[in-house]
Amino acid sequence: MINVTKSYLPPIEEYQKYLLKIWESSWLTNQGPLAQELELKLKEKLGVKNLLFVSNGTIAIQLAIKALDLKGEIITTPFSYVATTTSILWENCTPVFADIDPETCCINPLQIENLITKKTSAILATHVYGIPCDVGSIAEIGKKHNLKIIYDGAHAFGVKYKTKSVFEYGDISTLSFHATKLFHTVEGGAIIVQDDELYKKIILYRSFGHIGDDYYSIGINGKNSEFHAAMGLCNLPYIDDIITSRKTIAARYLSNLKTLPLAFPKIPQSVEYNYAYFPVFFQDEKKLLTVREKLSLQNINTRRYFYPSLNKLPYINSINNCPVSEDIAKRVLSLPFYPQLTFEEVDLICSLIKGVFEK
Repeated sequence: MINVTKSYLPPIEEYQKYLLKIWESSWLTNQGPLAQELELKLKEKLGVKNLLFVSNGTIAIQLAIKALDLKGEIITTPFSYVATTTSILWENCTPVFADIDPETCCINPLQIENLITKKTSAILATHVYGIPCDVGSIAEIGKKHNLKIIYDGAHAFGVKYKTKSVFEYGDISTLSFHATKLFHTVEGGAIIVQDDELYKKIILYRSFGHIGDDYYSIGINGKNSEFHAAMGLCNLPYIDDIITSRKTIAARYLSNLKTLPLAFPKIPQSVEYNYAYFPVFFQDEKKLLTVREKLSLQNINTRRYFYPSLNKLPYINSINNCPVSEDIAKRVLSLPFYPQLTFEEVDLICSLIKGVFEK
């Protein structure tokens, strides 16, 4: 069995050392010493000022929407994981979908401005596959129309744009540390906040709105545990090697598949990329489904990531047509991609794909 992803696990002895610390302190959650240490090390690694470790990437988006006091309509991307859209709905706001750029698959700034109304309060965009959005153009739109900007950076751990962390753009960036992500804490996520006062507000929101016996605001349980923080502390020292391995595997894929009528995301030259995923764009959905079935018969798992285009979700009454997103969502397939994947396995996958085109 070759899975579409495989979580990196550090040497178990390293994790056990942290478990001993947890047993010695009996401090299991509620922002313990390991959670605090992880936040400090993540801020240093990512080059950001304010970062909060939270329970998952979805609650991170919900906290961001709540803390910014967003109402009405939020312009967002139709090409993302469903949590981006459902977080907007969960917070009783209305998602308005702007179509995507066909090369980067990120939200197209040219489509945003036409959708702004008196009800628009923010833009929520995703750095798709770790490729940064057009942050400069989006910043100009936000400033012009007094809109808040949230970036879903679930795929963008370690990515830099023009030598600066991609998480330094916008009002808030959210991260996912789910087990399938480049950097993971088994379950987890983070919020990166530019404004110091907003950062203090989210600290309260993350922990029921109170500190000890002093109650200040509404809140929710968005904290994470010492066990999850321990996994993050173990994994963080290996992240550069993980990215290097993924880059090598991506090059192997590209070398094998370059002669086929396939397309791949365009990485801008100004981006220091993290190789979070390896998506392949087919000419049509029929060919994609044929390839997927052939790989499945050999116990090779793939994922239609992302499908469907979110404006087509059955529980959303969207009036927004997004022809680029709708088309790409039908033609994109994420291939197996993780550091433990061998060249022999990559070659096998590519050979099976080539076999479909040779018929």
